[in-house]
Amino acid sequence: MSAVIYKTEQEIQKMGFDILYQGLGATDFIRFMQQFNQGYGNYVEDRQQWQKNYSVDDILAEIENSKLKL
Repeated sequence: MSAVIYKTEQEIQKMGFDILYQGLGATDFIRFMQQFNQGYGNYVEDRQQWQKNYSVDDILAEIENSKLKL
């Protein structure tokens, strides 16, 4: 009877990363891994903070200005 060799979580994770890297290539591996980034902060609160001084007229004016630059 052969003994079962258990791998650590880190060893399994490294094996998985290596297989993904080999199968996807560097660029797609990075893109794949970025899907799991939780980010930081509170996007809703941050967005409300930087948008609080915007009015509909301000936004429309910015759109018109960007059209003129094209």
